[in-house]
Amino acid sequence: MRAAPLAGLRVLDLTRLLPGPLATQHLADYGADVIKVEDTGAGDYARCLGPMCGDTSYLYRLVNRGKRSIRLDLKQPAGRELLLRLADDADVLVEGFRPGVMDKLGLGYAVLAERNPRLVYCSISGYGQDGPYAQRAGHDINYIGYAGVLDQIGAAGAAPALANLQIGDLLGGTLSSLVGMLVAVIDARTSGRGRHVDVSMTDAVLAHAIFPLAEVLAHGAVKPRGEDLLTGGVPCYGVYETADGRYMAVGALEEKFWHRVCEALGRADLKPAHLASGELGARARAELAAIFRSRTQAEWTAVFDPIDCCVTPVLPMQESLSDPQLVARGMIVEVDGVTQFGPPVRLSDYAPASFSPAPAAGAHTEQVLAELGVDADELARLRAAQVI
Repeated sequence: MRAAPLAGLRVLDLTRLLPGPLATQHLADYGADVIKVEDTGAGDYARCLGPMCGDTSYLYRLVNRGKRSIRLDLKQPAGRELLLRLADDADVLVEGFRPGVMDKLGLGYAVLAERNPRLVYCSISGYGQDGPYAQRAGHDINYIGYAGVLDQIGAAGAAPALANLQIGDLLGGTLSSLVGMLVAVIDARTSGRGRHVDVSMTDAVLAHAIFPLAEVLAHGAVKPRGEDLLTGGVPCYGVYETADGRYMAVGALEEKFWHRVCEALGRADLKPAHLASGELGARARAELAAIFRSRTQAEWTAVFDPIDCCVTPVLPMQESLSDPQLVARGMIVEVDGVTQFGPPVRLSDYAPASFSPAPAAGAHTEQVLAELGVDADELARLRAAQVI
């Protein structure tokens, strides 16, 4: 087994809540040394979101495994100096404050890059570091609203629907920042110069709204939600209720798959309605709805499991955790007694032997500062001054 692919990469993580912490957890899963830098007050707000509060918060534990934690008061000169010293030997610093906050602290990209030219400095924000919305507060619902994505989610004739998988936070804040950081790290290792990686969650959502843009280019506007190819406008791609109030997902976009669906249902007469819209499509969808309501989800799953046609059950999360495919892929792991998701990307010749749990606030302060050369006397002075 080869060494961890990101072994030797040091990351300073100043982010909170979800997008940044999950991005740096992905880096930690592949071997990076991630140092979580929290303030000496509330720290990461994720510690008190959800049913538990403190170091036992499930949200906090699900996105911070494998890291080390230190607490620094960056409003004090001594705290800022310690962060500067940490950044001198870091490869990446990632922060998620509003634009300008790090500059006001004297910890902006220009200052840190002068000390460490190869540093990759990633800023994750809702709207980016410039533009008329840069200083606005926002959450996932706002970012996908501006990007034209929220408008497309939901049933025909109904209000836009909300999902608890945050498209802006995760696609925009987590995955796009990972791409940006790794691109810049590769460049820094060849050029010796880091970059400021400016990640706007709104930009990132917009950049991936491919099907809506294709509709605009072709027709001048998107179709109303619930009426296009991927939101329920055609019989072959949609969600159908079963006899027990559960659902089956039908994704038979290709004609060959649709034909197999019709044959399995004993309704070869529906084959011409494959991509039908309008009145024909509505009739076919109604026919399918009636058919699927005639059996339970388990019964339909037994029918379609042997057939290669993209018809599958819609599972609640508690059942997904025991799904044989996801279990076989190693996607369900246990860390410190808590069920978590495994790394989503598998690499040849590498598998994490184990995962260390999310750290208690400041659990590694002394260890990390000792690596900087801070001795016991200085450590005592810093603690007395509440810098750490």
